[in-house]
Amino acid sequence: MTDKKKPDTRLPEWAPKDAGSEFATRVVSGETKQHKAINENTHVSRSHGAVDIDKLFNGVVEGNITVLSKAITLIESNSHKHFEPAQELIKRLLPHAGKSIRIGITGVPGAGKSTFIETFGTWLIAQGHKVAVLAIDPSSTISKGSILGDKTRMEKLSRSQSSFIRPSPSSGVLGGVARKTRETIIACEAAGFDIILIETVGVGQSEVTVRSIVDFFMLMQITGAGDDLQGIKKGIMELADLVVVNKADGTNELKADTTKNELIQVLHYLQPATTGWNTPAMTCSALTGLNIPEIWEQISTFLSITRGNGVFEQRRSGQNLEWLDSMLTEALTQLFFHDKGIADSYNNSKKLILAGKLTPAIAAIKLIDMFKSTL
Repeated sequence: MTDKKKPDTRLPEWAPKDAGSEFATRVVSGETKQHKAINENTHVSRSHGAVDIDKLFNGVVEGNITVLSKAITLIESNSHKHFEPAQELIKRLLPHAGKSIRIGITGVPGAGKSTFIETFGTWLIAQGHKVAVLAIDPSSTISKGSILGDKTRMEKLSRSQSSFIRPSPSSGVLGGVARKTRETIIACEAAGFDIILIETVGVGQSEVTVRSIVDFFMLMQITGAGDDLQGIKKGIMELADLVVVNKADGTNELKADTTKNELIQVLHYLQPATTGWNTPAMTCSALTGLNIPEIWEQISTFLSITRGNGVFEQRRSGQNLEWLDSMLTEALTQLFFHDKGIADSYNNSKKLILAGKLTPAIAAIKLIDMFKSTL
């Protein structure tokens, strides 16, 4: 007889102190104690690529978090053989999706976004909501690894049976991340999550990307904005439906109020992000819970106004068209480089361009002609 191998309960280095042996799994996969039992037949086979769409579909719509995690893993896969089954799953989930409120959250480093998300998410769950937290981190495309960062600190939220926390896909261009995040949103909605919080970890283009996939966009600031608005460009301010000055607690409360008033002045001169809605600024404290209910009040008022004037549906429809364009771009790119001959010619063209023996324009024409010949 051989002894049964004991499960490895060691915590990775990034896990919080006293987090418990299950913490890392909960954060990465969204798994909770209620859904720990894994159906071994519901999986993507690594050896054969076999996918049981029926079991994935049934598990997701039944709200099984473990199966939801497996479904998202399939959606996020960059393997060519997983593309069609993933799209078939999304197609079947679509009628069960679309009923959530999608909220984007961005802000300067140190603004306390993750602490806010945990406090806000926990409060929403107490009000009877189910909350999924997704993160878009374009910087992870450099390291080819999902950068968890502050997600690992959302211990209280991750313990809730009504929460799901998932880092962003870890590879590909930002547009590809956006497409997969859209599809992850559909899976989460089909699983019964009615509030989707999407945090952008990076800066710059990622804000525009998140804006293109959410209903409501929140910009988080901290005190000491001054004239330069903490480096936040005018374009980023114009994306926001609400500007929140976090860390309004203790001796910092008065400073936060001053910063809020400065931001109100700036917002007065900017084009609102949403037709029929004037972007407000307010303070909050993720530590004390100050104005957390009031933030939800603002979001609820926004939803009432935009649904009343048709802007909500127009935005969703526009986002679907953007989704189509991004899908076409990504599919054509994959099709182009999937051909080994083209991929080799592309790499050789780059060497010739660097050596000054070929111009980019001529190289592009030759590659496109080569691609046309394969169709």
